[in-house]
Amino acid sequence: MIPSFADLIVEFSVTTLSPARLPVRRGRLILWAGLAIALTAVNLRTAVTGITPLLEIIGADLGFGVAVAGLLGTVPAASFGIFGFLAPVVTRRFGLERTATAALGLTALSLLGRAFSGTPVALVLSTALALAGIGAANVVIVPLVKAWFADRLALWTSLYLILMQTGQFVAPLLAVPVAEATTWRLSVGIWAGPAALAAVVWLVLATRLPAGHHSPTAPATTGARPRISRSSTVWGLVVLFAMMALSNYGIITWVPAVLSDAGGSPTLGGSMVALYSAWGMVAALVVPHVATRMTNPFVVVVACSVVLIAGYLGLILSPLDGTLLWVCALGIGVSTFPLCMTLINRRTRTPESASAVSGFVQGIGYSLACFGPLGLGLLREATGSWSVPLLALAATAVPGVVAGWFACRPRFVEDAATPPDVASAPSQPPGTRT
Repeated sequence: MIPSFADLIVEFSVTTLSPARLPVRRGRLILWAGLAIALTAVNLRTAVTGITPLLEIIGADLGFGVAVAGLLGTVPAASFGIFGFLAPVVTRRFGLERTATAALGLTALSLLGRAFSGTPVALVLSTALALAGIGAANVVIVPLVKAWFADRLALWTSLYLILMQTGQFVAPLLAVPVAEATTWRLSVGIWAGPAALAAVVWLVLATRLPAGHHSPTAPATTGARPRISRSSTVWGLVVLFAMMALSNYGIITWVPAVLSDAGGSPTLGGSMVALYSAWGMVAALVVPHVATRMTNPFVVVVACSVVLIAGYLGLILSPLDGTLLWVCALGIGVSTFPLCMTLINRRTRTPESASAVSGFVQGIGYSLACFGPLGLGLLREATGSWSVPLLALAATAVPGVVAGWFACRPRFVEDAATPPDVASAPSQPPGTRT
């Protein structure tokens, strides 16, 4: 089964900006690109966290229970996994900016459809379509940052991660208050507006560019393409990322229900998802900075795992006493996400390899994580409490630590992945700053 994953990899490179390739009004186009990237980043998680605090309210209205709620929690990871593989194929045909336009447009229309859903089936289908667009945008934003802001890559990477976490934080914070003041339909539908705005900005930019501008191209030396599935570093990243994603979507989907079953209010559940998400902003600022200054950042993995386990145990033993502390621990514990994003660049020699590893890690990692929310919901129904599901989530820290050991070792993916008769590309030691 493992070789079939490798066959799905689509490698691509992105041409960076050069004055010769741009129209005369280069500065104005860069401003449009910066605005489009910022708006896209804000929309990357709102469709996910904007609905989870409302699942019980929506379920009571449309007539569904834990199983459908778990399915809705599974859709994001499944969509991100599928489009981690497929988005590069689309960009090869249409280019980055046009792909972003279509992705955000699909998301906006689907979010409107979700707001008008009259049945659980319609709700699930509209959610799947909305997150298909987000899944594609999630992939293309990385090469878009590289294409438009290659000279300020670190700044714009941090900026888009912070804006992504801001959207993830604000959406659940507003979800229940807006639903109580109006209806749940308006609460989930308002996020179609920012997605539509991002699509319009990308459309304006795309129409002002040449047809082939920023279209990914296949590497010239496809015969020398490394088989990244041979690298233990890559598989360490895959498992570490998958365990993080499983925890992330399990927390976003079920923490409101855990607190509600313990006697907490829906507002508490929404605010705790927001608090959990806010820690992602801190991680986006701190973790890449730390990881680039350490030859082997394995200690970060261990520290995050210990804190994550403490958060789960706290929710099991005393969900309403110390809730703030437990949720903060969970937010800190999933800081392995920016670590994985940093290591993908740190453990590869070339942009082409980084793109391939990114698609491989996110595609497989999200695909594995998509079983988490649904499986946790089924465990809750089978056992009648949240203790076993939370213990299962805590147990994922163990393979995460083991995988982190392989992912963090200071070695390049190409060293194990490239056939011996292929010459290695120039590189810099993993321990040096980039």
